[in-house]
Amino acid sequence: MPVNQETQLSFHVLIAAAGRGTRLGETTPKQYISLNEKTILEHTLEKFFECDGLKSIRVIIDPQDADLYHAATSDLDLKDFVAGGRTRKESIFNGLNVFSDVKDDEIIVIHDAARPFVTQQEILDAVSAAHQYKAASLATPVSDTLIDNNNNYPDRATLKALQTPQAFQYKEILEAHKKADMNTSYTDDTSLVAASGIPIHYVEGSRQNFKITTREDLIMAKKIMMADYTDIRTGQGFDVHAFDTNTQGPLRIGGIDIPHDHKLKGHSDADVALHTITDAILGAIGKGDIGTHFPPSDNAYKNMDSAIFLEKTMAILSAENAILKNIDLTIICEAPKIGPYAEKMKQRIAEITKCDPSHINVKATTTEKLGFTGRGEGIAAQAIATIGKKP
Repeated sequence: MPVNQETQLSFHVLIAAAGRGTRLGETTPKQYISLNEKTILEHTLEKFFECDGLKSIRVIIDPQDADLYHAATSDLDLKDFVAGGRTRKESIFNGLNVFSDVKDDEIIVIHDAARPFVTQQEILDAVSAAHQYKAASLATPVSDTLIDNNNNYPDRATLKALQTPQAFQYKEILEAHKKADMNTSYTDDTSLVAASGIPIHYVEGSRQNFKITTREDLIMAKKIMMADYTDIRTGQGFDVHAFDTNTQGPLRIGGIDIPHDHKLKGHSDADVALHTITDAILGAIGKGDIGTHFPPSDNAYKNMDSAIFLEKTMAILSAENAILKNIDLTIICEAPKIGPYAEKMKQRIAEITKCDPSHINVKATTTEKLGFTGRGEGIAAQAIATIGKKP
């Protein structure tokens, strides 16, 4: 079938994100693990949203991960997710069926959620090849010597390692799925399409477009993500809030509620810990302080959860092509005792900033009964934030 000129440069995308990723050894499915303040799924989706010719994109997920999915994609313009099946083939077939209004010769691109390093050029090369050859896949040469269980050494010159994206004309991939042998295990869509008699055209890929599968892969991915952020900067924050003796606790600090006789006094929720972290990050990128962006004179911020301030500050950080590398927070007070809650604060701060918890430190000290904190009149906090910025 000749390529419709109207659709020649356009394509639709299915992201396969229904897997559990058990080989990684994490309790959270790997596509929802954070890399530089964004999930792996977000990084992958952004590569496609940046491509010219994208007409639509759908994500296939395990419905039990719906909350994780919505949290990861809330800032993206996406339609409802597609429910995955028991196998990869079932999941992709479910995804293909949502494109009921797609023309036969339009291109469907299928990509693994756990391949966040694909380039726009690789995507478009696969799309172009599928227009011409009906079916295409990224592939790389095999460089290692291989051996099978029978001690045979296959000729690596005849072998390729297949990657995604894989791209197909819609009619061909849909019909291949309908005709596929239900007793056969298909690990990708090229094997299924080839079984239906359609040859696959291979487009040269890159080794950097690897699939995050093991703990070692995740470590490598983190190193690659950090490689471009070579301009290292630090910022310091300091904040103080008095106890409000007219209100009963609990008080909010570090994003969590802690039992205490009184709350802290402030225009918002008076979270002294999150305020000082916000100031430290703004200082590191030279963007003023918390009062500049969220003035206490503005009633819109009255009684507001300070997590919102920090979330908005992270958006400012991202707009500056910068990432958060480390936070060191010190809380200064006689009471309440911070130690029993430090780990929970750390996890909450990591959740708000989408930063690896191992890059966040929460500790506490006293002023040995000296000053206003020593007299139990309030709480102080100071933080140092380290950020990496693209030069």
